Amino acid sequence: MKKVLVTGALGFIGFHLTEKLLKEGYEVVGIDVINSYYDIRLKYAKLPVLGIAEGAMWPNVMHQSTKYPNFKFSKVDIGDRYYLEKLFESEKFDTVCNLAAQAGVQYSIANPHTYATNNISGFVNIIDASRHHGVKHFVYASSSSVYGDRDEVPFRETDNVDNPISLYAASKKADELMAHSYSHLFDLKTTGLRFFTVYGPWGRPDMAPYIFVKNIREGNQITVFNNGNLERDFTYVLDIVDGVFRVIDQKGSDNKYEVYNIGNSNPVNLNDFIATIEDAVGKKAIIQYKPLREGDVIRTYSDITKLRNDYGYEPKINIKEGIEKFVAWYLNSPLI
Repeated sequence: MKKVLVTGALGFIGFHLTEKLLKEGYEVVGIDVINSYYDIRLKYAKLPVLGIAEGAMWPNVMHQSTKYPNFKFSKVDIGDRYYLEKLFESEKFDTVCNLAAQAGVQYSIANPHTYATNNISGFVNIIDASRHHGVKHFVYASSSSVYGDRDEVPFRETDNVDNPISLYAASKKADELMAHSYSHLFDLKTTGLRFFTVYGPWGRPDMAPYIFVKNIREGNQITVFNNGNLERDFTYVLDIVDGVFRVIDQKGSDNKYEVYNIGNSNPVNLNDFIATIEDAVGKKAIIQYKPLREGDVIRTYSDITKLRNDYGYEPKINIKEGIEKFVAWYLNSPLI
């Protein structure tokens, strides 16, 4: 049985991936700092689903799941490299999936030091512990934001990514470069996954799908930038998780260093996305239009040919079905 460390295990993608790995029989250790970037009630509500009792979470204390005998969880800051060394030494991970990061394009503009600490220094701590302790495969979250504001679509892994337009994007590009160095210097297999606009159940409250559903349902105004003339490659979270799982579970490429797009490869206009939410919620949106914000890109569009060829990845959930599933979950959200 492979043993996997999932960092950011109570995050949006990390939580769903942890569930998937456990149901597939993997031994999993999950860690998460449980910070207050968004309402921590959403993270704490995930703990019982994974069989971890709610209550005081002291740092660096391991909790055994009562639901999954093959799962343990600890509240850990990836900035604590001394504890990480102890964790790696004791647990002997085969694979690491690093999803822990400070998210948010707009937040990065006002809070750059948070991104340097979590997305760069924290990343180095995790990948360095991996190379010191015999990890066979280091999988990590990158982002479609590394492509910047491109006119040429779809985005391909061979495209130039030297022009990030947000500090968040720059931190993710830095992660890819560091992974390349570790693969070259230390023969560590690394795989970066450039996520494209993930949405679905347990989605983050700071993201547009959650904000739109909440405010449309409550009859509040929503803010839409660039008159809604934006396109996003909205990808349902379980499609994303299927792709990440395949990368962990299958052999894939023989190359030590790889980067893949992981998206739906079917961009949706933002106004059409809002209309789909209106249909699912049963209410019309009250919209205030504003100009394009600094750091925002006009469109994202993934070419997933490489991930399809190497791992058989194929997204299945269309936008209508995905939004309906998200709205159904939202109506029972712990934050309502």
